[in-house]
Amino acid sequence: MKILVIPNRGRSYNAVRPEAECYIALSKAGHEVTVMSSATNAYIDEYKRSSITFIELKTLKKHSWSVIKQIHQYIKQHNIDIVYATESKGIPNAASACIATKAKMIAYRGTTGGLYKSDLSNYLCMFHPRINGVICVSEAVTKHVKRKVHHSIHSNVITIYKGHDLAWYQDDAIELTSLATQSENFNIICIGSPRPQKGMQYMLDAMTELNDIEKIKLILVGNNFDCEPYISDIKATGMNDKILQTGFRTDVPQIAKSCDVLVLPSEREGLPRVVLESLAVGTPVITSANEGAMEIIEDHINGYVVPIGDGKAIAERIRILSKNTELLKSLSDNAKQTIATKMSHIKTVKCMERYFLNVLTQP
Repeated sequence: MKILVIPNRGRSYNAVRPEAECYIALSKAGHEVTVMSSATNAYIDEYKRSSITFIELKTLKKHSWSVIKQIHQYIKQHNIDIVYATESKGIPNAASACIATKAKMIAYRGTTGGLYKSDLSNYLCMFHPRINGVICVSEAVTKHVKRKVHHSIHSNVITIYKGHDLAWYQDDAIELTSLATQSENFNIICIGSPRPQKGMQYMLDAMTELNDIEKIKLILVGNNFDCEPYISDIKATGMNDKILQTGFRTDVPQIAKSCDVLVLPSEREGLPRVVLESLAVGTPVITSANEGAMEIIEDHINGYVVPIGDGKAIAERIRILSKNTELLKSLSDNAKQTIATKMSHIKTVKCMERYFLNVLTQP
């Protein structure tokens, strides 16, 4: 196959690695793979060291005639079979560029939100009539997308998990003292943003319930928590000195590796990368019962599932794990096994290759 990819640029190397390694693997398997992206792509050096052809896009605008023309000309000149776009700014340009070509256009979807038919911009993106199929990050997302897109492509809306490889996570854990904590504490990592659906308030509710535990620390990773209402909410927990704010970090796997548990209190998720990174380094996950995470986290096996919006339930699971090192070790071992089997990178590449070939057989 001749495959043209307009990928996610990413904010960090780890953010795009699972996706990027699929394209490199497809190239190694004998397919002709071209990646079109910006010079700021976090994986650009790896792309250029591989057998992939890397071409810099002219701009990063969501709707750009110059980019559409650039992609369209490449499709025609190189007889491209599959165009796969995964970024919100890439999908509209790629779909329009496929008009009047034989290429099959595949889009990626990673969230269960949005896709309102009243939003006309969606007709230039996920509802674009030139899109032949959608790869979704989880079954929850697939179910959502199938309710929205035209019925003619329903059979081509599928789930392909974004697999990982344990070999990617051999870097040493971060030195906890650099985060103002130490290994003697029970260290919790929580990654998110102030958006309400991320459920950070429920994590803070849990900390309020745990103020009797002296050696406990919450490492809060993400931007914009140093504003209201979070400043007041953190103080209200009575645990201000035990909640450590790091801001945005590119070394989340190394931080997770040094922690005892990751908490995902979100109300809604596609399939969070941080969950997979955490499992890959052997850190169990306590997640709210959002559809995406529940496809990966098995209660009492590689973590715990608690009701959405229930800070007390989060606190109860943290308390149990803080007192039971054998249980923590069992969950940790199972976490890595999840990545080695169900969430294997090799499995993802095979699924993607089979899906592309199947779409090509269709009229």
